[in-house]
Amino acid sequence: MPTFEIDSDNALFYLHTPPAAPEGMTFVFFNALTGDTGMWEGAIGSCLRQAGHGTLSFNFRGQTGSPFAPGTRLDATRIVEDARRLLTALAPQNIVLTGLSIGGLFAAQAWLAGLGGLKVRGLVLINTLRSDGPRLRWVNDALVRCAEVGGLTLFRDLYAPLLFNQDWLAANRANFLKPGPYQPLAPDSGHYQLLANAGSADWDLPYEDLALPVLVITGLQDHVFLDQDDVNRLFARLPEARRLNMADAAHLLPAERPEALASALLDFAREC
Repeated sequence: MPTFEIDSDNALFYLHTPPAAPEGMTFVFFNALTGDTGMWEGAIGSCLRQAGHGTLSFNFRGQTGSPFAPGTRLDATRIVEDARRLLTALAPQNIVLTGLSIGGLFAAQAWLAGLGGLKVRGLVLINTLRSDGPRLRWVNDALVRCAEVGGLTLFRDLYAPLLFNQDWLAANRANFLKPGPYQPLAPDSGHYQLLANAGSADWDLPYEDLALPVLVITGLQDHVFLDQDDVNRLFARLPEARRLNMADAAHLLPAERPEALASALLDFAREC
């Protein structure tokens, strides 16, 4: 299992396939807090690699296969710094930073912090644009309470109808709301630490400073994080952006519409 060792107690699990040609892009995927590399490595990664591009997916400390030392605060600053370390060590060519949800925020922050001269060709923000405020903070705090009471199973049972599109819900309904007690997440577990700490990330990005090609993808069936007024206002601050609204997708677009997302990424790669 390939891992990037930070020290004896901390490491990042990653999967890296370089592009097949010198002009190929390397799509670097940033997970959501409860995600992992599996969301990218199926149809999406396969499609991109078949087209000659490279891929790099990795799990944050606390996610599957990425251990962390007890007492380590798994917050946004650490996630971004870990990503910068990994990218500097692997030095992938022609990078397209691609983030889902808060992962897009981390990707943008990594670029703004600097990537040591690596060539970054573009940035993809999938259901990322949002503004901090009472509603977002309430949602983030409620996610932590779900984890404390019933773990990720309760979180998924409660939030899946709001985060996935209608087709996905119809196809996957049998996998949810199963009988039996919920089990809380242990406070020292990786997923709990990520939800409790990284969820308080600073969303006040200097969008005007993102001076590179940016693709903003929005799933219009997202009933938790989507606020069209916020998306419109923040999109207008991006100096070199294009936009794709997907009416048949919600928040977790890589799981819902992987082929359509891969096609959009391929189109964007031709523009970068």
